[in-house]
Amino acid sequence: MPRIVGREAGPGTQSVERALSLLSEFTEAHPQRRVSELVEATGLGQSTVSRLVGALVALGFLMYDDRSGMYGIGPRVITLAGIALNEMPVHQQARQVAQNLAMDLDLGANVAERRVAALFYLCHFEGRTAGRSSTLIGRRGPLHATAMGKALMCELLPKELGELLGDHLARYTPHTITDRAGLEATLREVRDRGYATEVEELAFGRACIAAPIRDRTGTIVAALSVSGPLSAMNLPEREQVLATKVIEQADQISSGLGYHAVAPVG
Repeated sequence: MPRIVGREAGPGTQSVERALSLLSEFTEAHPQRRVSELVEATGLGQSTVSRLVGALVALGFLMYDDRSGMYGIGPRVITLAGIALNEMPVHQQARQVAQNLAMDLDLGANVAERRVAALFYLCHFEGRTAGRSSTLIGRRGPLHATAMGKALMCELLPKELGELLGDHLARYTPHTITDRAGLEATLREVRDRGYATEVEELAFGRACIAAPIRDRTGTIVAALSVSGPLSAMNLPEREQVLATKVIEQADQISSGLGYHAVAPVG
């Protein structure tokens, strides 16, 4: 847990760090926890965990389920997350565009930015054929195995790419690109055509098309995608149509962020 810069860690700071460490143990894999599980996961004492959990419940950061006897994330966390999202310029410009795109195409529409070496989802909407039952907002994902990640990385230099991803690229399916040379070749293709594809590279049965979003300086700051089951995406027949739509809508978001494309000379 990062420490507060400029202050020595005192009893108050230690309590904050311990409380945040408890909140961090609530994940997609473990959305609900018992006190005993939190004790084991954090290494804190039973009495300390019980006291901190009680305080977090009282403040609305955790809630208690009487039926299961377990604790989960509380409404105060959702409120804070909403405030943070609404303050993000990319989210402000992209939310309505992504929502309209999902409705128009009946697919999933997502917006994500890069946080160091991972995707971070900011917007998530589902059309009728998208095939997901849970939100992606706030989730992280791998860069090399996703169309959005490729769109975000397509203008990085080879040295920057190596520093970002390291030597090991995790394999999620047999279709995942796991060698640096292959990834660099794919990113050159993304850069040339203006969009990235993903076909069963992260998950079986799903495909995705993504295009970069730029800020006023021309820097790629996010990516917009449409995704869904292979049958709904139907890339053999629909790739160009979907790619054109995604590029157009990504450009609209970029314009909202102050980017103005310069037409090539000659």
